[in-house]
Amino acid sequence: MSLYEAELVVGARVSAADGVVSLTLRHPLGEELPRWEPGAHVDVVLGPGLEWQFSLCGDPGDRSGWRVAVLREPGGRGGSAFVHERLGVGDKVWVRGPRNHFRLEPAPRYRFVAGGIGITPILPMLAAAVAAGAEWTLLYGGRTRRSMAFTGELARYGGERVTVAPQDETGLLDLGPVLDDVPDGTLVYCCGPEPLLDAVEEHCPAGVLRVERFRPKARQAGEDGEFEVVLARSGRTLTVAPGVSVLDSVRAAGVEVLYSCTEGTCGTCETDVLEGDPDHRDSVLSEEERAAGETMLICVSRCRGERLVLDL
Repeated sequence: MSLYEAELVVGARVSAADGVVSLTLRHPLGEELPRWEPGAHVDVVLGPGLEWQFSLCGDPGDRSGWRVAVLREPGGRGGSAFVHERLGVGDKVWVRGPRNHFRLEPAPRYRFVAGGIGITPILPMLAAAVAAGAEWTLLYGGRTRRSMAFTGELARYGGERVTVAPQDETGLLDLGPVLDDVPDGTLVYCCGPEPLLDAVEEHCPAGVLRVERFRPKARQAGEDGEFEVVLARSGRTLTVAPGVSVLDSVRAAGVEVLYSCTEGTCGTCETDVLEGDPDHRDSVLSEEERAAGETMLICVSRCRGERLVLDL
């Protein structure tokens, strides 16, 4: 999979809410950036060992810049603190992407649910739903109104479509009225913290929910035995030992491969499977994509049999 990679410059930096900063990344020579669709994210390399994924939350039709929003997370791995404390207008960052595992599928009706910074991938979906003439509503929750980004932009859609529900004013999101009676043909899109995703999953019938996660979903581990991996393009055959990931085995063999989170949430290491039956343990691929077995995230997923052939 070929991705755009370039050093981009921070063209604008504004406060989007308490603890949230919005950055617009532009090409230093003014070149247009690649097209993207709602739900896409990019990898931003902030320095050695500092690589994060941020959802694109601007206008897909504006190719002069990519807008991302970053929540400051005191207990995080340092990326958000770097952005908030050190990254300013004129600074350069290495950016790779966009990639998309949260695409807005065509539907006559949508129910959008966002929690906190989870509004970022949802925001461009709303404009796309309007352009498509679809019916839709958004339920948007957060700790406080001041901590909820882009409420000013959402105001243009009106209170009939958009419900902003800060927890300190209304309590936890009341999902029942939104999700308990979903008409046929409706798709539900949700992004936010894991407790919200779990609650939404409990309300939604099978097949209608699409989610994007910040953290890996807890999954029951499968067999962790030894298996063989054939790297078709490199002409190498490797043995993946118990407790060792495919990614680590490939890298130890000196084969370069893109990766980032190593938790199965970002999709950076997604690799085409030419033969074999992957044991999917990621939090990115849909059930349909897992069943097809055409790709796998090699940082966490393994093999159900004795042999995989990968396009590496």
